[in-house]
Amino acid sequence: MATITSLGIGSGLDLNGLLDQLQKAERGKLAPITRQQAQQEAKISAYGKIQSSMDKFQATVDALNDPQLYQSLSANVRGDAIKASANADALPGSYTVEVTALATSGTLASQRVTDSDTPLDMGGATQLRLDFAGQASVNVDVAADSSLEDIRDAINAHEDAGVSASVIFDGEGYRLALSSKETGLDASVTGFSFVDADGVDVATPPFASDTAQSGQDAALTVNGITITSASNSIEDAIQGVTLNLGELSLGAGETASSTINVERNTLKVREAIGEFVKAFNNVKSTIGTATNYDSETGVAAELVGDSTVRTIENRLRSVLTGGVAGGEFSTLTQLGITLQRDGTLEMDDDAVSDLAKNSPDALSDFFTGVEGNENSVGLASSLSTTLEQLMSKTGTLGNAISGAENRIDSLGERYERMESTIERTISRYRTQFGQLDAMIAQMNSTSTYLTQQFDALDYQLGRK
Repeated sequence: MATITSLGIGSGLDLNGLLDQLQKAERGKLAPITRQQAQQEAKISAYGKIQSSMDKFQATVDALNDPQLYQSLSANVRGDAIKASANADALPGSYTVEVTALATSGTLASQRVTDSDTPLDMGGATQLRLDFAGQASVNVDVAADSSLEDIRDAINAHEDAGVSASVIFDGEGYRLALSSKETGLDASVTGFSFVDADGVDVATPPFASDTAQSGQDAALTVNGITITSASNSIEDAIQGVTLNLGELSLGAGETASSTINVERNTLKVREAIGEFVKAFNNVKSTIGTATNYDSETGVAAELVGDSTVRTIENRLRSVLTGGVAGGEFSTLTQLGITLQRDGTLEMDDDAVSDLAKNSPDALSDFFTGVEGNENSVGLASSLSTTLEQLMSKTGTLGNAISGAENRIDSLGERYERMESTIERTISRYRTQFGQLDAMIAQMNSTSTYLTQQFDALDYQLGRK
């Protein structure tokens, strides 16, 4: 039997077109799997958005679960550019601060030398000893043929040198310039010496110290009490308050004066509660978008009727409305935060501000639990536990995401199996069509031959 290399040539039939139609019909069986994969991917995306909103909500819950939030103090400054910040150890009060001097670093310059990179006669010196006003001397190793630049590099390479070194040109020659790394009188560099291996000053040093400017301590008074500090950042002048004098600019004989009021930071508490309400409403909005059904268009969102979402909503609503025992307040409503008909929260700013100002301890008890009472669990603590259970890998949301991922994997394997089956089916059709084409071609050939024979026979009989 002749071999047909192109379907339809032998038979004259459109077998290729028919095969394409059969292939298209067979591959149509893959469409439901593709749709299911897309649906599961859309679910995972929707779950991811809900998880992201819940992560942000978790952050606001954690902020409310910190007892130090309700003891927050702020340091407000009136007057010159003294900066101040307060921590939990600060005590409310008013303080007058007058600054008469800023802490500065000591500087020191050497005698000049002709060249900065020419080896110097070190006189047998192996070390450079740096002296300070109120600290122990520091020895820096130097090579016997060091240049001015080499000595600079050796100083800067020594972690505990206490100074930064540079080489400057003064118009006539080069000098070694030293600047104390720390401010204050004690850290001020006062001089240097070249010493030999026995620690004895060399008789003929290559150069000596020449110009010095001593560092000084900051000088100030707090409510009339005199205070000195080696640093311009002063942490112990006022309990729990850090004073930063770094931005002041004082001329000779000038004084900078400021009044610092340390008071309860009600804004921080109010903002934290406001962010909590906002983040919860964002969770509700995200869930609402993922479960929406448009009755006019008939379009349903990815998670319509999803049991995971219902569980999340029910668990969060249960904690928010369940109440808290042991403190002055037991419900959000008493704080001025009400649950609306659409499931969102609404906050009365004035009510919350008043509580933050006048009842911070009661707010702390409500959100974090009463201190010393093991049976008292605050709302933020309960929410934190619930959110962790919902969002953990083995929790409600985690299981839903992993379940959808597993279904996608399963559908992918099913797609591959069905695709292989379709390819085998089309291959079988192609073989059968080839056989049919060859058979019809042979039959056509036989028919043509017989027709020719009959025509020839009729011709012969007609002649006779």
